[in-house]
Amino acid sequence: MFDAEKIASVKRRLLDARALRPAPGRDDKVVAAWNGLAIAALAETGAYFDRPDLIEAALGAADLLVRVHLDEHARLARTSRDGRAGANSGVLEDYADVAEGFLALASVTGEGVWLDFAGLLVGHVLARFTDPKTGALYDTAADAEQLIRRPQDPTDNATPSGWSAAAGALLGYAAQTGSEAHRTAAERALGVVQALGPRVPRFIGWGLAVAEALLDGPREIAVVGPSLTDAATTALHRTALLGTAPGAVVAVGTPDSEEFPLLADRPLVSGQAAAYVCRDFTCAAPTTDPDRLRTALESP
Repeated sequence: MFDAEKIASVKRRLLDARALRPAPGRDDKVVAAWNGLAIAALAETGAYFDRPDLIEAALGAADLLVRVHLDEHARLARTSRDGRAGANSGVLEDYADVAEGFLALASVTGEGVWLDFAGLLVGHVLARFTDPKTGALYDTAADAEQLIRRPQDPTDNATPSGWSAAAGALLGYAAQTGSEAHRTAAERALGVVQALGPRVPRFIGWGLAVAEALLDGPREIAVVGPSLTDAATTALHRTALLGTAPGAVVAVGTPDSEEFPLLADRPLVSGQAAAYVCRDFTCAAPTTDPDRLRTALESP
């Protein structure tokens, strides 16, 4: 039988005992890539469990990256400490993971500025980390310190490789904007999944997830309403965020919003909030019913 009082007592005594030991040193640097992953996780978890505090934490981390890690050319510093950027330039995983975090924030908050920031970062991926001949991705930028061999590693582990994360960010940005250049870059980058997936699927897990999203479309959900605080708009937006379609992207706003290209020419339905489920910017008939939207996002 569960004894809450006994468990609380044990926890207090363990904490008291631990307090007597020498504390380990604290690594308090901020790593751009890790914060990008945290931003996406906090934003999406906040949306799933209706936790505004988690979304605020994601916004706070994103704001720090913009203020401290991004320079005037939208180039990332890899690390910072005490509000000061470090000397090391960002590598592929920094640009990719932060772009993924910003894309998640854009979907959850309806603030198009995060889509704009993501676009700047994936622009660097295309210009500085991509082999224009093969579409392969490098871990360091073309203008970084020249090494004997320019590193590239597509294998995923506890965290996504820069290669897989970049493919996901490129695909997500393409789905939000309709950019054919970004979609083509994502498709070319995913060629490595065909080679590694059958042999070492454990080490290309994120790449396989991105490939599944590509095969599904991915689906693009545009939610339009009279305002972001309108109850019907909120219900459709939440349903879209909770959908299980692989790699789906969500844009929410008013019909006259210019923040998300996906919202263009998507009117209200009889004055009511509506959701459009699209692939490659071609949409099915809109719905005003969250249950119908949920069904549309569950079907293959």
